[in-house]
Amino acid sequence: MRSLLAFCVAFAASFFIIWYYAGPVDTNGKETIFVVPQQTDNFDVPQELKNIRLVRSAQVFRWLLGGKSVVPGGYRLRPSMSAWAIVEALTNAPQFVWVTVREGLRKEQIGELLGTKLGWTSEQEAQWNALGDEGQFFPDTYLLPVDEPVSTVAQRFHDRFNEKFAPFIDQFTAKNIIWTTGIKIASLIERESGGDSDKRLIAGIIWNRLEKDMKLEIDATLQYIKGNSETGWWSRVVSEDKFLNSPYNTYRNKGLPPGPISNPGLASIDAVLHPEETDCIFYLHSSDRQIHCSVTYAEHVENIRTYLQ
Repeated sequence: MRSLLAFCVAFAASFFIIWYYAGPVDTNGKETIFVVPQQTDNFDVPQELKNIRLVRSAQVFRWLLGGKSVVPGGYRLRPSMSAWAIVEALTNAPQFVWVTVREGLRKEQIGELLGTKLGWTSEQEAQWNALGDEGQFFPDTYLLPVDEPVSTVAQRFHDRFNEKFAPFIDQFTAKNIIWTTGIKIASLIERESGGDSDKRLIAGIIWNRLEKDMKLEIDATLQYIKGNSETGWWSRVVSEDKFLNSPYNTYRNKGLPPGPISNPGLASIDAVLHPEETDCIFYLHSSDRQIHCSVTYAEHVENIRTYLQ
């Protein structure tokens, strides 16, 4: 009888402890966004919840979580939620998702990525594609609400662009370069380079062509005109493409295209301001993505024979 009583007392005590430590921390607390990083190797979800006072006990929450995984992203949580409610919230889809946009994508490619990550409808993707300001959707990693309007998501990209581009404004002014011109050139560099190591050289070659009033003859502008094809965006250029009727065709028209052809990163923007001094006018990339430049067209033809045929 005594053992039964002792068991009941112990059970009641354990139940009370779990009930207390799994209960709400603050019934009047404000909502917060609990962020689980993309790399979770060293991120202890129960301990982090304890640290920001969303749960009373990391150990009890760990027991309630029961080994279930938590997807990286952002979750709307409140201190008034019980630990059970928080477990349910964290084991469902996050309300904020991580989206990484790499350098050199065009606006429509970013729209496709956002559509997949945010669950957009075809109408929402069309709304995104109708936006202007190519070149100002800054490539970076974003934590985006899944229920946010398209226009607000776009504003996040523009705000990030303004933040990152701000340190360059005075430099463009000092060199008497209109900043929109700088972004056009940066977008060409981003698509034409094989990596950061050759961006300054390509910038120098583009400036050389502009100063000599030559046609830029940049293949990436033809790819931009062609858009999405059976082989995807940025499809291989063929000889016939050089006759495409478009103001973006730098084989037919002198000078820069009417607007940027991609969304460049900081290295490409910096290359516009700090081009490599070179006498080269032509360049190509070999199969190993190494750049080979030449001063004359005859040298360029020889490079084609050596590295591309």
